[in-house]
Amino acid sequence: MAKNITSPEKDFSRWYLDVIREAELSDSAPVRGCMVIRPYGYSIWEIMKDDLDRRFKETGHSNAYFPLLIPESFLKKEAEHVEGFSPELAIVTHAGGKRLEEPLVVRPTSETIINHMFSKWINSYRDLPMLLNQWANVVRWELRPRPFLRTTEFLWQEGHTAHATEKDAREETMRMLEVYTDFMHNMAAIPVISGRKTEKEKFAGAENTYTIEAMMNNGWALQGGTSHYLGTNFAKAFDTLYLDSNNERHLVHQTSWGVTTRLVGAVIMVHGDEHGLKLPPKLAPIQVVIVPIARKDDEKNAVLEAANRIADEMKEIGIRVKVDDRDGMSPGFKFNHWEVRGVPLRLEIGPRDLAEGHVMASPRNRPGREGKFTIPMEGIAATVKNTLVTIQDEMLAAAVEFRNSHTYDVETYDEFKKLLPGQPGFYRVWWDGSSKDEIKIQEETKASVRCLPLEQRPGTGTCFLTGRETSTTAIIARAY
Repeated sequence: MAKNITSPEKDFSRWYLDVIREAELSDSAPVRGCMVIRPYGYSIWEIMKDDLDRRFKETGHSNAYFPLLIPESFLKKEAEHVEGFSPELAIVTHAGGKRLEEPLVVRPTSETIINHMFSKWINSYRDLPMLLNQWANVVRWELRPRPFLRTTEFLWQEGHTAHATEKDAREETMRMLEVYTDFMHNMAAIPVISGRKTEKEKFAGAENTYTIEAMMNNGWALQGGTSHYLGTNFAKAFDTLYLDSNNERHLVHQTSWGVTTRLVGAVIMVHGDEHGLKLPPKLAPIQVVIVPIARKDDEKNAVLEAANRIADEMKEIGIRVKVDDRDGMSPGFKFNHWEVRGVPLRLEIGPRDLAEGHVMASPRNRPGREGKFTIPMEGIAATVKNTLVTIQDEMLAAAVEFRNSHTYDVETYDEFKKLLPGQPGFYRVWWDGSSKDEIKIQEETKASVRCLPLEQRPGTGTCFLTGRETSTTAIIARAY
């Protein structure tokens, strides 16, 4: 265990903050609830952003940018929306030394400003579908900040689309949920449960909210992303209408969907361990670090030359690699430095390795001597590429196994209350409760209904709380 990192078994919250500090992912800002994302942390977000941006463009979306400041009256046009966001709003009342005629809200989300523009841009069915995405920052006044997971200002993308029919909009809602699901599995190596939020938990102003829920390494849930079917709620508020082929006017049907920098927090808490961060290769800014080891001056040049040659071979096939040739630092210091930062694969090369024609490999997901193995220098780039694929697959498999082993079926509320404190995880229950029932559960256990999974159990059962017969399954858990 790294000496400056608390054991996650002893104090998971402290461990999380220790990893962020030691891996240099972020730091506290002068404004309470805000964070400074440091270069290494931001580079992880950039890789996420680039991959998601590619996926959005492949599904027909274009990027745009909308103002940070929104007239307060815009939010008031959609009653449920403003009610849902009122406690979190930051409002500008003065600017240029004068009181503003109308206060401006610092963007908590952009449905209102985008609909204002949609109502200008959309006139005919020929303008539909309109498929936009925005990469931006938002502000939601946060009472219990935690780096990456909940901060007053955070980075995200928000997709906003308008369609001629409900069918088209609902298909878009589910298409983007699947994009998020695939990203989490194949890039972040995090298994998620896709499901629908309850009425209590849905996005303010949406008809339906769909979510991807991931399990952290302490058994708690984290909402990884959401996709909303907005219906015509915002179209009614902003008169977003289109003329169909028969010259009849109709309201557009809309969606919105987004993920945030909390995905960085998810990667930390799903994969990290007592040694620090552990990055899946596809998200790692540095996938391979090469540490040359030579004590004698006459050996250093040959070892360093071999390390740089190997690095060049890897770069040619797209591997993100770094040679750590810093002077005045011991190999052990370098090993720890990159281990804490979660670099997926470390290669060590010394005079004996050079003479024997191989390097020593240490995969981050298999720490310790038992995880080490040698890789021949002949064809090393291709071997390393395959090794990174193996590491990615193993990390996903480990996360799936952890989630499955911490998912429990319970039949009664009393059983749930008894088990949850000492056995955090996903609790799968038969569900026919109301919003009041959800409030009761939250007040008594601090757990919440995370989602109604899209993949439901067959048959029917008895609601674990109300005793009514139901065909609906829910996932309940403590959550961030």
